[in-house]
Amino acid sequence: MLTILGILIITSCSEQVKWSETQVGNFQLVTNEGGAALGYSLASGISLLHNKGFAFKDLNKNGKLDKYEDWRLPVEERAKDLASKMSIEQIAGLMLYSKHQSIPAGGRGPFGDTYAGKSFSESGVQASELSDGQKKFLTEDNLRHVLLTRVESPEISAKWNNNVQELVEGIGLGIPANNSSDPRNGTRSDSEYNAGAGGEISMWPGSLGLAATFDPELVKQFGDIASKEYRALGIATALSPQVDLSTDPRWMRVSGTFGENPQLAADMARAYIDGFQTSHGDAEIGNGWGYQSVNAMVKHWPGGGSGEGGRDAHYGYGKYAVYPGNNFEQHFFPFIHGAFDLKDGTGQASAVMPYYTISFNQDSNGENVGNSYNKYIITDLLRNKYGYNGVLCTDWNVTADETAIDVFMSGKSWGVEGLSVDERHYKILMAGVDQFGGNNDAGPVLAAYEMGVKEHGEQFMRDRFEVSAVRLLTNIFQVGLFENPYLDPERSSKVVGSPEFMKAGYDAQLKSVVMLKNKGNVIPFKRDLTVYIPKRYFPPRRMFTGMETEGRMDYPVNVKIVEKYFKVSEKPEDADFAIVFVESPDSGGGYNIADAKSGEGNGYFPINLQYGPYTADLARDPSMAGGDPLELMTNRSYKGKSVNTANYKDLESILATKKAMKNKPVIVSINMSNPTVMAEFEQSVDGILVNFSVQNQALMDIIAGEAEPSGLLPLQMPASMDEVELQEEDVPQDMKCYQDAEGNTYDVGFGMNWGGVINDARTTKYVAK
Repeated sequence: MLTILGILIITSCSEQVKWSETQVGNFQLVTNEGGAALGYSLASGISLLHNKGFAFKDLNKNGKLDKYEDWRLPVEERAKDLASKMSIEQIAGLMLYSKHQSIPAGGRGPFGDTYAGKSFSESGVQASELSDGQKKFLTEDNLRHVLLTRVESPEISAKWNNNVQELVEGIGLGIPANNSSDPRNGTRSDSEYNAGAGGEISMWPGSLGLAATFDPELVKQFGDIASKEYRALGIATALSPQVDLSTDPRWMRVSGTFGENPQLAADMARAYIDGFQTSHGDAEIGNGWGYQSVNAMVKHWPGGGSGEGGRDAHYGYGKYAVYPGNNFEQHFFPFIHGAFDLKDGTGQASAVMPYYTISFNQDSNGENVGNSYNKYIITDLLRNKYGYNGVLCTDWNVTADETAIDVFMSGKSWGVEGLSVDERHYKILMAGVDQFGGNNDAGPVLAAYEMGVKEHGEQFMRDRFEVSAVRLLTNIFQVGLFENPYLDPERSSKVVGSPEFMKAGYDAQLKSVVMLKNKGNVIPFKRDLTVYIPKRYFPPRRMFTGMETEGRMDYPVNVKIVEKYFKVSEKPEDADFAIVFVESPDSGGGYNIADAKSGEGNGYFPINLQYGPYTADLARDPSMAGGDPLELMTNRSYKGKSVNTANYKDLESILATKKAMKNKPVIVSINMSNPTVMAEFEQSVDGILVNFSVQNQALMDIIAGEAEPSGLLPLQMPASMDEVELQEEDVPQDMKCYQDAEGNTYDVGFGMNWGGVINDARTTKYVAK
């Protein structure tokens, strides 16, 4: 007999007790000698089982040790056992992936929710409480995969996680929640980095910035650090990395990729996933997986970077990916040779997300439907030819109805718009996909099951559901959530944004900055000099939720940070040098609904990568692909049409600053999201720095000589917009690149340091000779 924390434990006299129990916050922590640590909540109503001196959680409350509850057994055996015990309703819930959830929930908008029928501000509840919608989809729809967006703090996130896990632990079979996140380690450009200080979360350059380091080991370090922060927030799945090849420079999602070089993208994908998925030492459960692992959902199969005209498939006007260079298979490269070919023990990315696109005319059966609906792309290629047997999850909102061709929040059921919502779910399941992104409602999944029973019989559909259930459960078992899904909020606050992690992120930012031009070695500048920074016009924008922002003039940097390095003058005549901060040209997504509604045009326009106006005289006509229920025509050509950029004043600012500074140095700093035509301004300036969403302070460290630039371009800079128009959407590195006044060509792998053009092991490996 043993009493621990007031709990009476009865054991056999002949059985040696090999476990102990303590209380941590609102949950119990059970330590098994040489075995798994268990976490459970007394409030959930479950109890402990004992076998050979060890403790186990009786998750289904049946008083006996089932295989899935036995942490000594292999993950595959446990997953199969649990899948066999699940009802169809429970498996349907497992197939759901929630809409975006903020903690606490907002009261309005597409992601709003309530607490006992009231907004959060009116409810008086703690920020860590579950919203009405969350309680419903967890209990009534059996949903167990939750997508988190904003969280108030690491402590609140940990407490919310504990509340979720306590709820689901006490119902049904006790399946824990597998919470997830899109990338969340980006920077706040105006924030200050202080050595030795912590922050809300470590801040790293964007994916293009990671690629610009050309250093897979650094990217692996990022994955290792980010996974620790994710787990401390209660997140066990990362909806990343995005490994699409950026073969069309106009695509609005270029900034989320590792660039257009296939080998670089593959190496970065492998390093990223190895970092996220691999646990070490005592944290490892087996095969590299463990309590510090985060499942990586690599995206987007089979590659989404070849939208016709550079348009994006979040919108009906960008639904078609085209392959004028017959280069479909090269887009698989970062998956096959990166995400599915890991160096560490986990072997391959545990999940894959197909993209929205219709991979036009690539199905050998002639079907042109969105990738998640396409059995050839999902089963014949990914499952059978390339042997991938992990989880496949649709991108968000693919089963919903299209309501507008140019609205981000509209449904994206490309190619199957004529099917019902239930029929779309059925087609996706029969294509070989396991999970539905952005769907909180089990109803359509259950309806799809009934369709399958009618067509194939009950046993066939039961087996089909169990196949997906095993895959989904495997990803929950292998990261240890069945053993202990609970967090210590105080520890979470210390882990997330720790000084060590903040420093690593800041160092990576420094390594990601690319210097393209340094005429006369003008950079770096001495600290006692005076700098002029012109204010920038921030054009009005329409957010993806439909909200609009007004245009404004403001400083593009945190002036207080600049003043730590240089004197700042508002008058160019008083300054020793100038820095003009700009962003990549932005002309929108290539579509204008007003033009379509006028009856005089088809709505389609070029996407412009130069600041000045552009007329697409060389565009193809007719388009390669077209057609949508909301359009009357199929030709999406924009030949002969002209387009301006929203931020054309960036170019005006560069040229005006050069004129005002006369012969004094002018440096241009570009926060780059897409390749940029440099011909408009390069010869007028003395230095060009490219960054991919770093802190202002990192740029100042380089401009002041506190750090040396070492980044290399992960993208080509086109010589002109004609080159952009003539390149083939599906082919990487096929443009004539810009050559500057110094004779340097801005191609993939180009970059400069204080000694001039960089030639090192990285350029030897990745730059074609």
